[in-house]
Amino acid sequence: MNITFACPKCDQASRIEFNDSTESLSCTHCRQEIDTPAGAIQGEQVTQCLVCPSHDLFIRKDFPQKLGVLLVVIGIVGSSIAWYYTRLDWTFGILFATALIDVLLYAMVGDALMCYRCGAQYRGVDEMDSHGQFDLETHERYRQIDARLAQ
Repeated sequence: MNITFACPKCDQASRIEFNDSTESLSCTHCRQEIDTPAGAIQGEQVTQCLVCPSHDLFIRKDFPQKLGVLLVVIGIVGSSIAWYYTRLDWTFGILFATALIDVLLYAMVGDALMCYRCGAQYRGVDEMDSHGQFDLETHERYRQIDARLAQ
């Protein structure tokens, strides 16, 4: 299991291996020690974030969102060019090929566990289903908290 997180002190990204006996995380850049909460890891399951005190975690596909958006944009632009030249077969062929690539990537790519509050990403964690998928209401609550703290 590993975690990718932004250090609270230097704001640099660090990736660290951890297990159920891990008591602290150390930033690979500034060596800041972050104590992990007791009981946050139970076997192969993460029950709360190791970086911040949040219990709110969600599952998402471990795939770069920018790459996914780029794939959609290529499909739209390609099909629009084919549509402009009145090539209906190419238009729908490009759209269906884009959709097929998207479905294949969705089936092949694994999941990652994410923290709503600090954005820490957990990979190689078992029993993620207990956390559920992304919830916009929970995300908005943490966004509002961050906005209030920034003022």
